[in-house]
Amino acid sequence: MTDPRPVLVIHGGAGTIARPDAGSDGEAPYHAALAGILAAGERCLHEGGSALEAVAVAVDLLEECPLFNAGVGAVFTSAGTHELDAAIMDGATLRAGAVAGLARVRRPGRAARAVMEDGTHVLLAGAGAEEFCRGHGLEMVEPDFFSTALRRRQLEAAQARGRVSLDHDETAPLDERRKFGTVGAVALDRDGHLAALTSTGGMTNKRPGRIGDSPLIGAGTYADDRTAAVSCTGTGEVFIRAAAAYDVCARMAYAGLDLDAAAEATVRDGLTPLGGQGGLIAVDARGNVAMPFNTAGMYRGLVRAGDAPSTAIF
Repeated sequence: MTDPRPVLVIHGGAGTIARPDAGSDGEAPYHAALAGILAAGERCLHEGGSALEAVAVAVDLLEECPLFNAGVGAVFTSAGTHELDAAIMDGATLRAGAVAGLARVRRPGRAARAVMEDGTHVLLAGAGAEEFCRGHGLEMVEPDFFSTALRRRQLEAAQARGRVSLDHDETAPLDERRKFGTVGAVALDRDGHLAALTSTGGMTNKRPGRIGDSPLIGAGTYADDRTAAVSCTGTGEVFIRAAAAYDVCARMAYAGLDLDAAAEATVRDGLTPLGGQGGLIAVDARGNVAMPFNTAGMYRGLVRAGDAPSTAIF
């Protein structure tokens, strides 16, 4: 239902997430974290902040929460290192910025925004991206800043099985056997402008240098005031092949679908036939929200200016 009030939508990854036992508080930390982050974003929007500012607030906090695979709590590569990616897009101007393969920048989401604001390039990677961030005064940290004991155990389990795992595959909270570890936010502000920001630590035991959909404009992240703002989470290689984030907007622009129908069609017809698993969050300029996924669950939530946050997992 159309609701033009400012709105913020966030996700913390999707997957085949096992429900905790009855009476367990396994879900509670996730709901609490999502609600707190949404509340901070709502304050930003309620006070007149832009969509760009709201998604930045949300992803800052998601990156600092070890429950999610972005920033602190990022998963390990096969070399026992961290490589973090992020992208941001402004729906009003179609400006975009992205970074990939970061190991020493505390907040990749801010790095992506710095690339966008600089305007010279759209995507910077590796050492060159870190040099750019250092030159723009972003906070730098030692690589082990992002490490947690849980992520180390997941790497060891994945290596013992000789496979690449998606975020929380191995002995993780909620016994998540298939969890796609990306965080993201999309927002609509009081001026009718949209923005999207996505950040990730990638895949457990991934080959160093692997880049998924999150930092690729049109694959994992896209925003256009004429259609929608979209942030994806899932099997990145398939989301790249399907140009998933842009596909939602294209279905709206060229096929005349509304947001819900376009988002559902992207997951059902664009991703699923290719074996893509995961989901996306999206909001349009009329305040409509869509959060489709083809897995058992997706950490997600939304809040409209003046309302209390709403969160869900399954």
